[in-house]
Amino acid sequence: MLLPLRRACFWSQAARIRSGAAVFVKLLGLHDANACHFSQSAGLSARTCKALQYTNHGDPTQVVKLEDVDVPEVQEKDVLVKILAAPVNPSDINMIQGTYAILPNLPAVGGNEGVAEVIEVGSQVKALKIGDWVIPRDAGLGTWRTQAVLAEDDLISLPNDIPLLAAATLGVNPCTAFRMLSDFENLRPGDSVIQNSANSGVGQAVIQIAAARGINSINVVRDRPEFTQLSDRLKAMGASHVIREEELRRPEIKELFKICPKPKLALNGVGGKSATELLRHLKVRGSMVTYGGMSKQPVTVPVSALIFKDVKIRGFWVTQWKRDHAHDEGAFRAMLDELCSLVRQGKLTAPTCTEVPLLNYRNALGAAMQPFISSKQVLVMS
Repeated sequence: MLLPLRRACFWSQAARIRSGAAVFVKLLGLHDANACHFSQSAGLSARTCKALQYTNHGDPTQVVKLEDVDVPEVQEKDVLVKILAAPVNPSDINMIQGTYAILPNLPAVGGNEGVAEVIEVGSQVKALKIGDWVIPRDAGLGTWRTQAVLAEDDLISLPNDIPLLAAATLGVNPCTAFRMLSDFENLRPGDSVIQNSANSGVGQAVIQIAAARGINSINVVRDRPEFTQLSDRLKAMGASHVIREEELRRPEIKELFKICPKPKLALNGVGGKSATELLRHLKVRGSMVTYGGMSKQPVTVPVSALIFKDVKIRGFWVTQWKRDHAHDEGAFRAMLDELCSLVRQGKLTAPTCTEVPLLNYRNALGAAMQPFISSKQVLVMS
């Protein structure tokens, strides 16, 4: 989560989160506010970096500004990193708009995800070395910047032999897909999963991870003029079936389930009627997991689905999973190792991305808010 102190350019993992006017969470890895990284009062530093900051909520293209910020000295348990690339995710946009479930103290630096290279290490840093690629362990580090001084414990290393865009986008969407496919139903080769928002970053990761596990995927997307091209692209990734939302409501959908088992698992990133339609086709005692709400409409569960099918309605937020496993280094590392193995094998690729120079950030923010967007905007710092 985004956690910048009011007079800081870096968001400490120890900062407070507000929801409305209430302070309700205090995170692990606490630092004293007076020693906050990138604090304007943290000593005199000759180094500066570029950062995308906002001082109030609103339209991201209007409130986000490219600013020069000081880079503090590297302390004994810190590392200095050069940010290589950082995506623009829907949660980033929602935080800037002030509509996300958690909001930072302002001013804040945007961005929760990205990959960086370690270029300097403190005297007591043990797990990282110069040249390592790293990603944030949790949200809130402010990745839309060229450099940052971060605590070693706030980062986890990645192999630097995988593609840059795959590394930059690995920490949120593929992790979300991995956990949802692993934690809610015992899916075996030949089983099926159905999902809406199949062309999203999470959706594309679900398709590829499911295919690698021998799981059928039924992928629902909104109708659009380029549906055939999108369908072909998703099938090339490993999608078993790609259908329009309208087809879920037609009798012909029964033909699909003559050649494909009814899904044990439904993944909902949209909400509203789309989620209800997923439920209609879920197997008895199956699970629907909601991880997003792009339609901004509530999830309506028919009584018949609960009584006669005994479906399970669950939710998932990868940020919470990371916090719940903050002391379980092995769980996060094992997940990243498996994902990186899939990347190396060519079984998991980054979503379709548009690389945008940092100076053109307004173009990236504007494009990220467009409907039917099929390309993830990625800020490239060099």
